[in-house]
Amino acid sequence: MAGAEVFLSKRVQEMVLNGEEPPAPYICRDGDSIQEVSAPLSPVPIIDLSLLSSSTPYAKQEEELQKLRSALSSWGCFQAIGHGIPTTFLDKIRQVTREYFEQPMDEKKKQAKGVEEFEGYGADPTPEEGQFLDWSDRLFLDVYPKDQRKPQFWPERPESFRGLIEEYSFKIKTVTEITSKAMATSLKLEENCFLNQFGNRSQYQARFNYYAHCQRPDLVLGLKPHSDGTGYTIVLQDEEGLQVLKDEQWFTVPKISEAVLVLMGDQMEIMTNGIFKSPVHRVVTSAEKERFSVVVFYAPELNKEIGPENGLINEECPRLFKNMKDYANIHWEYYQKGQRALHTAKV
Repeated sequence: MAGAEVFLSKRVQEMVLNGEEPPAPYICRDGDSIQEVSAPLSPVPIIDLSLLSSSTPYAKQEEELQKLRSALSSWGCFQAIGHGIPTTFLDKIRQVTREYFEQPMDEKKKQAKGVEEFEGYGADPTPEEGQFLDWSDRLFLDVYPKDQRKPQFWPERPESFRGLIEEYSFKIKTVTEITSKAMATSLKLEENCFLNQFGNRSQYQARFNYYAHCQRPDLVLGLKPHSDGTGYTIVLQDEEGLQVLKDEQWFTVPKISEAVLVLMGDQMEIMTNGIFKSPVHRVVTSAEKERFSVVVFYAPELNKEIGPENGLINEECPRLFKNMKDYANIHWEYYQKGQRALHTAKV
């Protein structure tokens, strides 16, 4: 893997600025066999979270809960609107992310991580031999619980970065509480059951992504196909580029300014006994423009056992998954080999 480590020492952004072609470890798309659906209006369901509050008339609330259950059973994701975060604030998060990556390399390298470390600025830890690299740079931060934060990785510039991210992560925490309760209610379960599985010290990690434009988008991906090892993930896009695999086709997730994408992870598929799906997704590159996104991963607290909710297991729907601890670690081992890990949780 020596070659990959050399390339990991030079950021994608630097290669683009130098006008370099993507080196061999980034070449991964040697003839995609799966049909690509690039229609700008791919039918990823839109759910209005504001309709799920108790003040909404019962019939309207029930209709939206049905839509939510259907979306997560078929797509494994939905575009959330009515989540309580103003669009003007989402735009500030998009802007400060752009400002961070537009800084000189020396400024970003103040948060630099080692090749095998996770947190900080750079690329993901080196994958296993034979696995390609992602055409992207990222800043990865532990956000909650607060005592897990490593201040040395929290940028001091742009000056507004820390305050905005503190506020955004708090707002996203509220969104996950609303969403977790709504998902439980849509399955006719006690509304706090998923929150209880995540635990009092549930984990939130933020990932700020820079997807450079690429001379060979036909050969290179911004992020390899994978499912998430989280409970679920919340994605804020600035431009289109994220694609979800459904029925053997890649669908581009449209950018909706006021929406965040809520994407199920493997642990939510386990907790719902396979009812909600954890979709495979990827990020494509563009020859014309660079892109940015902000992703918050939401996962159960460390060493907390999770498993299918008892209310979802019966004679017609037998138990599909075992109880698991620290599934995210198992997921990462398989991710590094370019594989899914969900089978390790099957009964």
